[in-house]
Amino acid sequence: MRDADDQDFAEFYASAFSRLVGQVFLVTGDLRDAEDLVQEAMARASTRWGRLRDYDVPEAWVRRVAMNLAADLGRRSRRRLAAMTRLAAMPATEVVEFPAEDLRIVKALGTLPLSQRQVLVLHHLADLPLAEVATTLRVPVGTVKSRLKRARRALAALLSAEEPKGATQDAHHG
Repeated sequence: MRDADDQDFAEFYASAFSRLVGQVFLVTGDLRDAEDLVQEAMARASTRWGRLRDYDVPEAWVRRVAMNLAADLGRRSRRRLAAMTRLAAMPATEVVEFPAEDLRIVKALGTLPLSQRQVLVLHHLADLPLAEVATTLRVPVGTVKSRLKRARRALAALLSAEEPKGATQDAHHG
């Protein structure tokens, strides 16, 4: 956006945001969700502002997007609730305990970009072949390979940096 467009959008945002949040809140029943949904709709509008600013009522476009997002959120919530209800009816299982080493790996994985975490988990933990990982993520096999290489390198660096000092010394003197 150019400076004039930025200013124009900023004025539009300031004038419409609260009103739209109020409307979406009445649909969602949750103020935080309403704010998030309107914010997302505004973000989408900002990338199209060059065209939207010429609409008779650009706010109507943002409202429609926010309402569509609210409907999507409602559907996801209903599916989640139905799944949780089914799971609650299942017999209880033992609580899974993770060894400290697993928690270190989970923590290190959490620092990697999502695309790298996905290929590591699908290939190494779910034991999917590279072609199936590529199909699952809808990317070429070459992309999976390069992400996997970067992810392995980053994970190794993270885990070696976190290694307890005594463990390294013991390994060299034992």
